Amino acid sequence: MNVVIVGGGIIGLCSAYFLDAKGYDVTVIDRSDLTNNCSYGNMGMITPSHFVPLAAPGIVAQGIRWMFNKKSPFYVKPAINPDLIRWGLHFIRKSTSKHVNQSALPLKELNVMSRSIYEEWATLPEFDFHYMRKGIIMYFNSEKTGEEEIWLAEKAKELGLETMVLNNQQLRTLEPQMKPNAMGGVHYLCDGHLDPNLLMQQLINILTERGVRLVRNTEATGFHAHNGKVTSVVAGQKIYDADCVLLAGGSWLPAIAGKLGVKIPLVPGKGYSFNVKNPKVNLNYPTILCEARVALTPMPGRLRIGGTMEIGRMDDKILPYRIAGIIESLPSYFDNLRVDTPAGEEIWFGYRPCSADGLPYIGPSRKYPNLYIAGGHSMMGLSMGPATGKLISEMIDGEKTTIPVNAYNPERFK
Repeated sequence: MNVVIVGGGIIGLCSAYFLDAKGYDVTVIDRSDLTNNCSYGNMGMITPSHFVPLAAPGIVAQGIRWMFNKKSPFYVKPAINPDLIRWGLHFIRKSTSKHVNQSALPLKELNVMSRSIYEEWATLPEFDFHYMRKGIIMYFNSEKTGEEEIWLAEKAKELGLETMVLNNQQLRTLEPQMKPNAMGGVHYLCDGHLDPNLLMQQLINILTERGVRLVRNTEATGFHAHNGKVTSVVAGQKIYDADCVLLAGGSWLPAIAGKLGVKIPLVPGKGYSFNVKNPKVNLNYPTILCEARVALTPMPGRLRIGGTMEIGRMDDKILPYRIAGIIESLPSYFDNLRVDTPAGEEIWFGYRPCSADGLPYIGPSRKYPNLYIAGGHSMMGLSMGPATGKLISEMIDGEKTTIPVNAYNPERFK
């Protein structure tokens, strides 16, 4: 049975990994050379702690305030764009406490499932992506944010996640080199991290050795359908016959699915990251600076720093004031962390695929029973990738899924 996957990021490659293991004949088609998508520039965090969706109470009002600050961590570019407007209306309707409560378990289960897979992979000889389960520390610098983070820590405990609230002295004990000056923090011991660059290259090597076809630098430009099923994918100058098709195109998912008349509410969220190579002092623990919405991850030979979320059209511009906003936030949390502005070629940017309610889209299309969707993971693509791939393989194989999947219905907005 032939499965053609459109999209070679972490979601597409993990799906290929599990489908190949089940004996399917798999082809992955990607518009890039597979070496510089969102799966490479992310922060490498595995985050069961992230059980609150992007669509949450207060985010709309906060987003409007941030629109007047060029250095703010979240920004929506105003535009007369019907797709963006529709996405925004869905997003506003879902930014409720009820939605947050309903989303907590599905988000947590998907992340925990992925964590288990990563921990299994880390024992295999073909993988060595520096996986560590030390947790992630959320730093806060105001009483209001501290109250919110401590409340979330209690909710996390109710979901079975291990957390610990820390004062400044405890933070300084954990990070003596960085000398934290933040008011406090929450240590999510349930989280882990890895080196995404190593992981992606190792996945590609494994799939190549197994005989999975990886078609690089080739855009899927069309599809053929017959008797209510998708029968082939048109890419480059070739036609790839398919018994089943998976769309895992990241931020390009709406355009790809639109060629089949399937609407997926999703917009690109531009983010930046850069590496401080061989830092004189480095973090012991991956870190998120709550007010600044900046993330830092210690990796072999470097400290990766990233942040911002720009909702709008795709472009190739690097906005210096966004990078400045990230860098200027660091001393507010660490006395001993001063970072120079990186050169333009050292700054990575990519587009996170943001669903309209903060939950990913995972499952079959109503229009074509052999068409599957996997996308909309926002900032948690790496964290949710293996679980998504395994769930997709279970659905295609007709098995009972490891966890319930109703919450991820890709056409739930219909």
